[in-house]
Amino acid sequence: MVDIPGEMRNTRAALVVSTLQCVAALVAAFALVGDVSWDANIFVLLLVFAVVGDRLEVEAPVLRISGAFVALGLAMVLLGPVLAVTIGVVTTLVDSARRRPPLHYAVSNLATFLVFPLIGGVVVDALAGNWDLHEEDINFALVVIGAFMVASVVNFLQIALTSRLVSGERIGKAIRDVYVPLVPSQLAIGALAAGIVYVYAHGGGVALGLLVGVVVLYQYMLRELLLSRERAEQLSKRTTQLASLQVGVLTAMLQTLSLRDKMTARHCAAVARYSREIAREAGCDEQTQDLVHTAGLLHDIGKFIFPDRILIANTKLDDADWEIVKMHPAQGAKVVRQVEGYGPVADIILAHHEKIDGTGYPRGLRGDDIPLLARIISVADTYDVMTARDSYRDPVTPAKAIAELRRVSGAQLDGEIVELFIKMLERKGVGFHHGDDADFESELDLERRVREYAAGQMLPA
Repeated sequence: MVDIPGEMRNTRAALVVSTLQCVAALVAAFALVGDVSWDANIFVLLLVFAVVGDRLEVEAPVLRISGAFVALGLAMVLLGPVLAVTIGVVTTLVDSARRRPPLHYAVSNLATFLVFPLIGGVVVDALAGNWDLHEEDINFALVVIGAFMVASVVNFLQIALTSRLVSGERIGKAIRDVYVPLVPSQLAIGALAAGIVYVYAHGGGVALGLLVGVVVLYQYMLRELLLSRERAEQLSKRTTQLASLQVGVLTAMLQTLSLRDKMTARHCAAVARYSREIAREAGCDEQTQDLVHTAGLLHDIGKFIFPDRILIANTKLDDADWEIVKMHPAQGAKVVRQVEGYGPVADIILAHHEKIDGTGYPRGLRGDDIPLLARIISVADTYDVMTARDSYRDPVTPAKAIAELRRVSGAQLDGEIVELFIKMLERKGVGFHHGDDADFESELDLERRVREYAAGQMLPA
């Protein structure tokens, strides 16, 4: 047994389906030959415009949109389905001779140019006959627009089916991403074509100039629409790449800092998680919870400026060292503020060492002048420093840490937030804290942050 490659099998399936469509369309067209109404001038005119229009193609992600659609649409209205199909066959043969595409593509193209003008022409005849309408009737315009939309849908579904068979492109996704945005232009072209038919019925040659304008306008509208979508996709991709770079730089700084002091990333993850829980407990919305969580992850990024004698010190710091320590909120805020949209995070980082009584740093803010989310981080930061393993102090029990929080409540820390945090700890139990094994990568959730940052959804205004 010979194993046929998947791509070849898919191509063969598309070829079989397209061939069956061609046969069915030709049989149907042959059955309608007796109803042909011949107008040589219009036939030649539309044939020329179909061939020329086909060369004014627009490349889309899923399909090639041919300018021949307008000419074939007018043919199915003015000449009927059989002559419209004839023009479609000639146009396809000329295109295939010019571009020499693969067999499955050429047959698929032929099937498309056979089926949609045939169905559109039948729809025109059926509607016009049912309502007893003629080209000179104003209501005939509705028939033209309706037939154009039917032909447009059939045309697209045929191409989407081939794409599905060959490349696996989902038809629903193709409709949503490619066809739906084109619907307004299809309606506009149908309306313009209806106008041409009406003018032709009453004025003859006047319609010639309009036909040229419609073909050019049609292609221009499609080209601009598809190019704008392509530019939007490229911009979205570049925005995501920029977001990944900027957020990734912050992450790399924290992880590099963690290599120097292995507890820093763990501590940042703990503070971020505690802070989110406090914000949730306080009734903050989801966006605000995300904001304080992000600030918690990045609140110590300014420690990058610390020399090792400070960062991993196990001795008491002198006054000069403390002056360096007091710089880290401002330095961290300065770094984070460079990332577009992270201004609110920077503001929180800047204030996370301020104290309620005004003795904190770097600006000596007091009380409600300190941002609420910075006050939340201060409580979470203080508790985790006391309870977690650290390079310069031994951890204390949760009970002793709670007692210390209450001791400095109202002076160093916000009293209401302290009590909220304590109640939360008591309700969740001591096992709530994640000890020494906090997963910084899990808390960071970098992929989600990049995606939301690129979409402009991450931080509240």
